Amino acid sequence: KLEMIKENKVDILEVPQRSAPMATTVINIQPETSMPDHIVWSLFNTIFMNWCCLGFVAFAYSVKSRDRKMVGDMIGAQTYASTAKCLNIWALVLGILLTTGFIVLLVFASLTASSIILRVMQTNRGYH
Repeated sequence: KLEMIKENKVDILEVPQRSAPMATTVINIQPETSMPDHIVWSLFNTIFMNWCCLGFVAFAYSVKSRDRKMVGDMIGAQTYASTAKCLNIWALVLGILLTTGFIVLLVFASLTASSIILRVMQTNRGYH
């Protein structure tokens, strides 16, 4: 039993004394401002709501906004982000309206075509 205790003995180490002062480095990190660049919204509009290429133009302005933010030009980034937001709103509204109008037109055309086909089939049945 005594041998086991001797084997588990821990030596206490002392910190060596230094005569030279320690050098410190200070890094100032600026807090990141949460200014949105609307890049995800622009990408969505580019892929799904790209009527009149508004989604693509909004995406370009979003990328410019992100670039300006990376170099520290917050005023330029805000300007590009504001333009991207405006273009995204127009792209979304125009996309919803035109897509809805296209669906309504497609349904109307289908109903009209089916009624014409039924009328032609009824008139052809009478001649046989």
